[in-house]
Amino acid sequence: MDTVASVPEDGEKIIEIQLERLRTFKNHPFKVRMDQEMIRLSASVEKYGIINPLIVRPIPDGVYEIISGHRRKAAAEKFGYRKVPVIIRVMSDDEAVINMVDSNLQRQQITFSEKAFAYKMKNEAMKRTGGRRKSSQSDYPLKGKKTVEIIGEEFGDSAKQVQRYLKLTDLIPELLEKLDNGELSFNPAVELSYLTIEEQKEFIDAMEYTQAVPSISQAQRMKKLSREKKLTGTKMREIMGEIKKGEITRVMFNNEQLYRYFPKSYTPAEMKEEILSMLNQWKPQKTVAK
Repeated sequence: MDTVASVPEDGEKIIEIQLERLRTFKNHPFKVRMDQEMIRLSASVEKYGIINPLIVRPIPDGVYEIISGHRRKAAAEKFGYRKVPVIIRVMSDDEAVINMVDSNLQRQQITFSEKAFAYKMKNEAMKRTGGRRKSSQSDYPLKGKKTVEIIGEEFGDSAKQVQRYLKLTDLIPELLEKLDNGELSFNPAVELSYLTIEEQKEFIDAMEYTQAVPSISQAQRMKKLSREKKLTGTKMREIMGEIKKGEITRVMFNNEQLYRYFPKSYTPAEMKEEILSMLNQWKPQKTVAK
């Protein structure tokens, strides 16, 4: 049985619901990772419990879909909670998508692929609703604006940048993983998204064969050859094997190699910073040894 926990100032009731009655948002683009942010949240939940209630909506069969609070639910499960506080809001499928994206894009650590698919889901939902937004934002000037412009203004990106993120959703999972892990830069990744699925698979082989990452100009050349139906695996290896201006040697590590030495919570940026710090300490020792 659900129990009323409290009533916040805005008048919405907070009730406690059993965890087994909560469902993950359909096609949720955000992953629950044990990163620094999640570690802090888990510590807070362990010490104080769930302070901020989850936002859910009722769906058939007497269960509720989580709009905001997937990480809080994961933390509650970790510490053996049977119930969590929630606020129930009735909303349409498209309203649910927009609210889910808006709440999750506030996270401090978001991968390129998460942001790309979140933008895509919101863009499609806004198009279906004619650009309408949730009532709390009804005073926002929408007239004559494209959905990509509205999304960009909300989250600090230009309309062009939003379109680039949307294009990333055409990448195969393996390339998205390389992008998220820092093995592939954003702008070249956008250019590579214009390649066919088979070409993208061949590109991964070329990348591994040459042990190189593409520059923006190399990615653009492959995109052009793809449009002309002239891109082959051999041509990709030839382009990727070129020595770039100012490049002497590039050393690449995959996640499996790095996570032998770093906690799973570390992001690629944090690992890079730690490696550079250790190299700075190691360099003077090598100089003295000589």
